[in-house]
Amino acid sequence: MDIPVIFEDDFFAVINKPAGITVNRSETTKDEMTIQDWAEKRIGIKRNESAVKAKKFGEEGWDPRLDFYTRGGIVHRLDKETSGVLIIAKTPDAFVSLQKQFKDRIVDKTYIALAHGTMIPKVGEISVPVGRLPWNRNRFGVLPGGRESKTLYTVQAYYQNPYTKEQLSYVVLCPQSGRTHQIRVHLKYINHPIFADFLYAGRKTSRDDRKILSRVFLHAIKISFIHPKTGLHVSYEAPLAAELKKLLQTFTMREY
Repeated sequence: MDIPVIFEDDFFAVINKPAGITVNRSETTKDEMTIQDWAEKRIGIKRNESAVKAKKFGEEGWDPRLDFYTRGGIVHRLDKETSGVLIIAKTPDAFVSLQKQFKDRIVDKTYIALAHGTMIPKVGEISVPVGRLPWNRNRFGVLPGGRESKTLYTVQAYYQNPYTKEQLSYVVLCPQSGRTHQIRVHLKYINHPIFADFLYAGRKTSRDDRKILSRVFLHAIKISFIHPKTGLHVSYEAPLAAELKKLLQTFTMREY
């Protein structure tokens, strides 16, 4: 598995995760190689019986240091079809420090997406609760009983799809919380779902999108946090995936 490493020291590694690779190992990934499998081999993490039986996050008796072994050092996650920056801890102490930063919302994350329609105003925020849909456990949505979540956005450019003549928005997004599918759900909520999003853009729209792009147009372009050892503020960036760049080159930039 060819995984580009953006930065690495004795405490953590930052990779540019390609689209199409699942981050964490699970019962449904037995026949595929995950980022966790790659990380365990590269870092040399050996799972022990205590780690296998460790309590999960949120359960009584949860041990964050043991969680380092159960998760293979993976500090956070990206959806399978999302590409971009991902942090992998190399020691239990670094893992605990980095996870705490995520919990305390010290980590700054920046994403790039191509959204359907013309997003106006160009700068804004989306603040609505997100939760798992009771009638479809694979999807999330805006629910009264969901967890609070906020996403800041800035439109960088507008494009026109030459095949459908539809207007599209190239947008930078900064989630202020870390809910599963948060950006995808938030953009759907304001009627600007992400290009080729098979879960949230609608069946017909996503089917048409996927005739020219086989993955969701969402990329984690930058991440900033405090180094777990030195205490210095650090930032790392992952260039936009080649297939996303190539798609944009076939579109026409528009002025608004």
